[in-house]
This record gives sequence, structure tokens and C-alpha cells, in this order.
Amino acid sequence: MKHEIIIRDLNDLDRAAEQFLEETKGQNILAFFAPMGAGKTTFTTALCRRLGVREDAISSPTFAIVNEYRSGAGEPIYHFDFYRITRLEEALDIGFYDYIDSGCLCLMEWPENIEALLPEETLRIHIRVNPDESRTVSWED
Repeated sequence: MKHEIIIRDLNDLDRAAEQFLEETKGQNILAFFAPMGAGKTTFTTALCRRLGVREDAISSPTFAIVNEYRSGAGEPIYHFDFYRITRLEEALDIGFYDYIDSGCLCLMEWPENIEALLPEETLRIHIRVNPDESRTVSWED
């Protein structure tokens, strides 16, 4: 089944994040495919905020590759940014499968750089910039 959520503007972000979390409940491996500037980090930040992560703790892990946050309930959340990855071994060197197999929520930006490593159960989410600058977040389950 195909799902779509329209994010009209930044003021609509929290509503969209809440809807997304409700519709994807039970999915722990989330891979966000989108071009540069489409809002992957912004949307991921909104998701973490809705899960109770302190906003000052959320940042893009571009240089670290992975950041670990704690939800309001104390559960680990792993936020990956594979933008700088050029070889699959780099993802393996950080213990990629340990994170993925943990059962914790894993949010991935630039997953296309490690697509060969993504497990079958990965939920592939696409973010598209619309002509009016709104965003469409879509996935199939």
C-alpha cells in the first residue's frame, strides 16, 4: 500500500512527523531517500522531537556518521548520515549491523550510499520537493 504525507511548510512539520510515526509504527529501520536540500535532516529532527529527544541533542551526523539519541522513554535512537561514505566497508567499520540488529529505531540519511547493506525489512521513504516548495513524504509497505 502506498502512503503519502504532504508537508506544507515548516509550521506543518510536527503534524507530519506525528502522522508519519503513527503510520510507520513497528518499523525500526527507516531509510530516507531524497536529493540534497529536500529536508531529510529537518524531517528526522522533527521525528526525534516527537519521540521526546531533547532538541538541543539532535544534529546531523555528517562527520560522525551516526549519532545516538534517547527518546523521552529512554530508548536509543540511531541517526545515520551516509553522505560521506564512499565504500561499504566504512559503514561496516562503524558496526552498522550491530545498530540495525539492535531492534532500536534507526533513521538513515543518504542510504543509497550503502544500499547493498540494507536489510530486506528496511522501509524506504522518499522525500520529494514539490513546485510550491511543499514536500511529499512517501513509502510503500
